[in-house]
Amino acid sequence: MRITEKDNNIILEEMESFDIEQILECGQCFHFEQLDVKEYVIVAKRHLLHIKQINDQIIFFQTSMETFHTVWRPYFDLDRNYNEIKSWLITNEKTLLNRSAELEKAITEYGGIRILNQDFFETLISFIISQNKQIPHIKQIINTISIKYGDLAGEICGKSYYHFPTLLQLAKVTENELRLCKTGFRAPYIVDACEKLLKEIVLESRLLHADSNQTMEELMLIKGVGIKVASCVALFSLSQRNVFPIDVWVKRIMEKIYFEKETKKEEIASLAKQLYGSFGGYAQQYLFYYARENNIKVDER
Repeated sequence: MRITEKDNNIILEEMESFDIEQILECGQCFHFEQLDVKEYVIVAKRHLLHIKQINDQIIFFQTSMETFHTVWRPYFDLDRNYNEIKSWLITNEKTLLNRSAELEKAITEYGGIRILNQDFFETLISFIISQNKQIPHIKQIINTISIKYGDLAGEICGKSYYHFPTLLQLAKVTENELRLCKTGFRAPYIVDACEKLLKEIVLESRLLHADSNQTMEELMLIKGVGIKVASCVALFSLSQRNVFPIDVWVKRIMEKIYFEKETKKEEIASLAKQLYGSFGGYAQQYLFYYARENNIKVDER
């Protein structure tokens, strides 16, 4: 990639495997707003970003070189070679089952996805909220909580944006107040998550050095956190790229490609581990976005 600075904007060029729309719209994050085609405002890592992609040029508006390198470069996982990952997934899967046409198509169509390195606390609460919710509704709830209980992040194009509240800020919010933010049955789960994290402030740093099995076990001690939510938190905020979250879309596409019938999630998870190994999270993102965008159903042959 080539990085230049002009008028306090960072311009990124010659960046392979980067499509800002695919990155943000693939279900891994919720604290952003689309302004125009491939133009977004993102609130993350206690920073506010106005970003726009024009073909292979990516503009980070009003961003210093220091902020780009310390915040956005790791956030967007820019130093990882995604071409190597995609090549491995396609060729390795062919070796195992010789049925990679669908995965290869998913990677070809949505190869601009990069897995974000997100804030642990915000990711945990976001995916607790995500249960049985559509993405627009999840985004709305995250935004409401941020406006009510978070700090002002700044203003872009005349609109104010707010950081997601910190643990200490959200821990002061009652269950009833959370319900007023449309969290519904998830409100007590959020309260429980805050209480547990307050008791163990170092949980995030400890899990960063744990294996995925231990991470899953510990996260699922929080009320309302099951395998899917724990997998998403591990993948999107703890750099555990081997985990393979299974939601309805991933279940459908895996059944369509490999099983041709209704299949238990445990069987799907076992096969995914065999096929994708340490790259399971990447495969999951390509398959999820492909299945959702194409409305894949298991009875499609």
